Amino acid sequence: MEILRVNMHERSIRREPLAGADVLLGNRGLIGKVLLKEVPPTCHPLGPENKLIIAAGPLAGTPLSSSARLSVGAKSPLTGGAKESNAGGVGGEQLALLGIRAVIVEGQPAPGEQFVLYLAPGKAELHPASDYKGLGNYALRERLAERYGARTASIAIGPAGEHLLAVAGVFVNDADGTPSRACGRGGMGAVMGSKGLKAVVVDPPAADRGKTKGIPIARPDEFRAAVRAFHGALRETPQTAVSYPRYGTAGAMATVNALGGLPTRNFSLGRFDDAERIDGDALRQLILDRGGEGKTTHSCMTNCMIRCSNVFPGPDGRAAVSPLEYESLGLLGSNLCIGDLDAIARLNYLCNDIGADVIEVGAALGVAMEAGVLGFGDAGMAAQLIETIGEATLLGRVLGQGAVTTGRVLGVTRVPSVKGQSLAAHEPRAIKGMTVTYSMSPMGGDHTAGVTVRAPVNHHSPQGQMELSRNVQVNIAAYDTLGMCMFVVPAVGQKPQLMVDVLNAAYGLELMPGFIADLGKEVIKRERAFNLAAGLTRAHDRLPDFFRQEKLPPFDLVADITEADLDRFWDPEFWGAMPQVGDS
Repeated sequence: MEILRVNMHERSIRREPLAGADVLLGNRGLIGKVLLKEVPPTCHPLGPENKLIIAAGPLAGTPLSSSARLSVGAKSPLTGGAKESNAGGVGGEQLALLGIRAVIVEGQPAPGEQFVLYLAPGKAELHPASDYKGLGNYALRERLAERYGARTASIAIGPAGEHLLAVAGVFVNDADGTPSRACGRGGMGAVMGSKGLKAVVVDPPAADRGKTKGIPIARPDEFRAAVRAFHGALRETPQTAVSYPRYGTAGAMATVNALGGLPTRNFSLGRFDDAERIDGDALRQLILDRGGEGKTTHSCMTNCMIRCSNVFPGPDGRAAVSPLEYESLGLLGSNLCIGDLDAIARLNYLCNDIGADVIEVGAALGVAMEAGVLGFGDAGMAAQLIETIGEATLLGRVLGQGAVTTGRVLGVTRVPSVKGQSLAAHEPRAIKGMTVTYSMSPMGGDHTAGVTVRAPVNHHSPQGQMELSRNVQVNIAAYDTLGMCMFVVPAVGQKPQLMVDVLNAAYGLELMPGFIADLGKEVIKRERAFNLAAGLTRAHDRLPDFFRQEKLPPFDLVADITEADLDRFWDPEFWGAMPQVGDS
């Protein structure tokens, strides 16, 4: 495996071998290491000193289910700290088939220049991309498929990224070619746009396309047995074997709404009256009723057993968007008081096309609704405003810089964010473990850092939530670093030997089960060290005041985990020594 370094100023590309202990480092862990070692923490996120890292994991390209997530990371335009965002799709697998663990993009081209990075066997080339300027992700994917082949992977930005807007994500196509798998969080699309990079096209060997040959396996028989055991756990766990394939992530809505933790009307309510119109049952039934191109279960990666994705059809049966997930239903639905699946699907499609994070856009629109720019429930105007983000009008640029900027410009104080990044659809007053995750994760207000809603605890009580969130965050950081989908964690998270057995067989190692927790801790410690050097302080590890001051109906809950408890998150007896900037 190797790393490609692409200097956009010099238009040079060089290869570096990946060796030693780094052979197991991928995705989030590799991103954190590069940031801490190579990126000046106080640099401007959109300046030449920041680096964009596109990384796959050590098991990408193997038959192990859900092992080929693709991560994109950099210093974030939203948080000002370390950021990693990951997605499914075929990008991670196809990079692995070329023997590439990561692409590190450095420097900036001359103003106005834009390129496609083309990767194929024996090739790594920068191609002029002036013909693609301004294209949305769907039209861009069609053009790239025409030029480079329909079975290539594209890792791309839409107009939001070209305009350097902080809501911009990086989008990857799935196994069907649909470019809607979003590395959405943290403004990574803006960083990619600042590098003059419209897309990375990955064209693996023809014989390997759609297959999973991947890395050489050190102990093949042992590897096959370890994979069977891992897959057995996925088949035996109700969440991965039944719930996710049947309902996808939308299955969470009924639970969250019952807890009073569903963001509604710009995070002022915890329940949505029309939740049953847009929850997992309603979504599944509408897909079944309409038929056509709709799919209630769908794999975003070639070899995923969980199949939590879907294809949502319009009234005519043609695909309207894929996937339609819980976070979209929450932030573009209940948060905006929109209880119509077709309307939410339209908003989701528009976000995908302009290349924007549905979570950040939904939060910004909620703030704009509170300010009276449009009314709650006005799906038509919401769609028009998303289009203005892609057009980079004055209002579109305000919304396109995210919820915090929108609140400042429009004079709204109820802005659901931490470290400058909007919260996801898990209200921290009702799901109190999320108070800790949102507050203390180096990632900022990002649910993927450690969702606690499925833990068997009293979510309305602050007791034990710090330890719960911290343990979940450590586990997720490790699985993120290994390129694994977080949805395998319910099945294997409490059985680290399953993951370790796969790694040992694949790489000829003798790791112990404690490796998983140690890996997760080291990843988070590096990110924390970068954030501190970038100027983030204890004050950034807090929810906005309104979460502590405003009671959340229907249970009149507030965020009541104390600052002392939050500060215990960084107890050195748990974490050990913290690395300094520049440490490896």
